[in-house]
Amino acid sequence: MNKSLGIQIINYILRLIIRAICKIDGEFDKVPKSGPLIMAVNHVNFMDAPLIASHLANRPLTVLAKEETWDNPVLGAIFNIWGAIPIKRGEVDRKAFQGALDALAEGKILAIAPEGTRSGTGILKRGYPGIVIIAQKANVPILPVAIYGVESFWSNIKKLKRTKLHFSVGAPFYLNPSTSVMSREERQEIADEIMHQIAKLLPPNYHGYYTGTVTRQPKHLAFKINNYNQNHLSPFKSQL
Repeated sequence: MNKSLGIQIINYILRLIIRAICKIDGEFDKVPKSGPLIMAVNHVNFMDAPLIASHLANRPLTVLAKEETWDNPVLGAIFNIWGAIPIKRGEVDRKAFQGALDALAEGKILAIAPEGTRSGTGILKRGYPGIVIIAQKANVPILPVAIYGVESFWSNIKKLKRTKLHFSVGAPFYLNPSTSVMSREERQEIADEIMHQIAKLLPPNYHGYYTGTVTRQPKHLAFKINNYNQNHLSPFKSQL
């Protein structure tokens, strides 16, 4: 089967299933129609990736996913169709990072969950700085996205009740670090600022680790996107 056709079929089926079991309040039209983009999203549960992939079906998209995902043959097959990039958690995975850069160079959306693992509750955990390394190398916009409501999925299914699911999109930005060579501390500070942008899209009871810090003014993010055209691809070459 043609890979593009396979993606369309999988996404169509997933979209039908998700809309049958969920009421979706989604700002999908706020996602740029073209051009490389890092989507920074919170990670609630298994529904996140299918929701994003199936509802942005007209955009080439890939995700960074823990390599254990491929231990499940069904999930592994679906993630292969999507062109997902396996990443080893708890270490610097240069192969995965290079795969992420290559995907962005092709004009794809790269979805990254800075938290690195599912929260299960939707309450934010602290983000890891891996997204900062990729964003600095790629020099493409980052789009903050928040998903919430889906944490009630399993309890609602038991009650034969549809889950109300929210997909909120913030303003895109670039990284604007103080130096080209960042310390570990500065990368973490920037990762926290990215997480603040996700937290701003969530009700306060979801802020978790970032409770009370969301209103801080970012020092390392630039929100004036002058050199990014949503209607045209901005190719680049970058390697780790």
